[in-house]
Amino acid sequence: MKQFYTRADNFRMLIKINNQIFGSLHLQEAWVLMKRILLVMILLSITRILFFLFNIEHFSDITFSRFMRILLGGLQFDISAFLFMNSLYVMLYILPFTFRYNRAYQSVLKYLFFVVNGVALAANIIDLFYFDFILKRSTADVFHWATEGNILLLFKQFFIDYFIGILIWLGLIFLLVFFYNKIRLRKPESLRRWVYYSTGVFFLLITMYLSVIGMRGSFVHSFRPITLGNAGKYTEKPLEMSIVLNTPFAIIRTLDKQPLYEKKYFSSEQLEKIYSPIKDPDNSEQFRRLNVVIFVLESFGKEYIGALNKDLEGGKYSGYTPFLDSLIGESKTFSRSFANGRKSIDALPSVVASIPSLVQPYVTSKYAANRITGLAALLGEMGYQTAFFHGAPNGSMGFEAFMKVAGYNKYYGMNEYGNSKDYDGIWGIWDEEFFQFFAKELNGFEEPFHATIFSISSHHPFIVPERHEGKFREGPLEIHIPVQYSDMALKRFFEKASRMPWYENTLFVITADHANQSNFNVYKTIVGNFSIPIIFFRPSGDPNLTGIDTTVVQQIDIMPTILGYLNYPENYFAFGNDIFDNEAHHFVVSYTNNTFHLILGDYILMFRDDKTVGLYNYFSDKLLTEDITGTNFEIQNEMEIIMKAFIQQYNHRMIGNKLYSE
Repeated sequence: MKQFYTRADNFRMLIKINNQIFGSLHLQEAWVLMKRILLVMILLSITRILFFLFNIEHFSDITFSRFMRILLGGLQFDISAFLFMNSLYVMLYILPFTFRYNRAYQSVLKYLFFVVNGVALAANIIDLFYFDFILKRSTADVFHWATEGNILLLFKQFFIDYFIGILIWLGLIFLLVFFYNKIRLRKPESLRRWVYYSTGVFFLLITMYLSVIGMRGSFVHSFRPITLGNAGKYTEKPLEMSIVLNTPFAIIRTLDKQPLYEKKYFSSEQLEKIYSPIKDPDNSEQFRRLNVVIFVLESFGKEYIGALNKDLEGGKYSGYTPFLDSLIGESKTFSRSFANGRKSIDALPSVVASIPSLVQPYVTSKYAANRITGLAALLGEMGYQTAFFHGAPNGSMGFEAFMKVAGYNKYYGMNEYGNSKDYDGIWGIWDEEFFQFFAKELNGFEEPFHATIFSISSHHPFIVPERHEGKFREGPLEIHIPVQYSDMALKRFFEKASRMPWYENTLFVITADHANQSNFNVYKTIVGNFSIPIIFFRPSGDPNLTGIDTTVVQQIDIMPTILGYLNYPENYFAFGNDIFDNEAHHFVVSYTNNTFHLILGDYILMFRDDKTVGLYNYFSDKLLTEDITGTNFEIQNEMEIIMKAFIQQYNHRMIGNKLYSE
């Protein structure tokens, strides 16, 4: 019997020693941390699936096998985002001290984990809905509009319109809390302290090493840390990169980054021959002292305009802009006209200074302080009075600051309007009232003058004044009613302006800041997503400013075209070209999802990491289903040369602060 007890004691002693050794080796801590990381990975993958489902109309041709590849590829970006956001949590968790088993200490870690990853999940949920407007994951420039004075009103409206997003987020938070509490870290009954602290230091170092690798996205030393562009590895089309990515990663990777680097595709001499933004009019004709008025209409995608879509619905499509349709009949209008960006802050530099926003919005980039010579500055030197009108609260979107840099002498915002009764409650003064105010103020200007106005009412939350409810035809999209309202406001402006003495001596240009929601598949492609109207109208009549033109044009062409039409005599800087210059290359550039796009004639080229990643004939292949890269070397080579020359000029001049004519 005594021998039996001795063996039992020895067995218990062995178990105790094993518990001390394994407890001291931090194996439990490693296992718990891995399970908590896995929990967040699962939740982020759920949001990725939801992102795809909520925006499936943009990815209708993705097969199951491609989607699974995207899901697996997304884990690399999820791990990186988790480790960036949870670096403090991981560090506090792995400290090799016994106080980390303290209940209070564990509670602090728990709530830190909930807050950090709750924010990450919220960011992903927001992009379920915001993607439809910007066609990419939100990046660090989201903090620009997050500082707007009406941000609380916008969030309130978001909670109302997208309440399902709040419910989804709460459901994910419930899962996060529930399963976190199931994964508990328990203090070992006894520890061999010399083993515990020595292995704790090793566990600390190895965890830090693996965390750095996870943030970088690779074990390979020569592999550069992953960026948004690496998502293209798992996709066949640039737009699909948004599924691979997650919003926290997209924001983190665009914080305080220098986005542009010098490119050396061509020598200086070769570059100037291929493409130069310095314009030399060589014009001997007399300068036309016409007034110039530019309308930038919020979210007026080309899809909404019946006169530009006569082939839709078997020729029965009427659109939602009856006034613009009538004006197009008396104007020079371009059937292949495009925005250079997808956000409002991209538009104004493009339209009034011929500076596109590539890689990141110009007005929020580190180059926003560069010297520029915009349309207002050039016309101001010719004796023009210049002004910018925007019915939003003064300073909204950073427009007031930029338009001053662009050369506009006066700014008219909500303060100058001076009647809060016409405030829509979110964005600013209703278009109808502000357009009337615009006409009245112009009537007091000394000629010649140049004025630009940016509308606001055709913007989410897509509401119109109560007195107009029920007056407009409903369509399949919410935006169709406010588009009709703004079109009506534009009609009332022209009715009032036509009775004023300056009207006949004015060149009107009407365009949009960007496209918006789409109903037809042809407008859900990377071509359709950027399609907007560009219209030139002379009330006094000009045979050169009538008809529908198929020339490929873009927002950055507006400024040089106006200057060309006025016979502006001096050299100037513009990334775009005069639309009526028959010797210029007429092309379109844009940038989204880490991919440059170039439209030339009937083709669109997709260019990333110094090489072509897609080529489509968008005229015959309207849904861009057939990639013809490598099949038409002549057009591909021509487009690659133009694309490279543009990028080289753009980067060099942005970095070197050379956005002006010497």
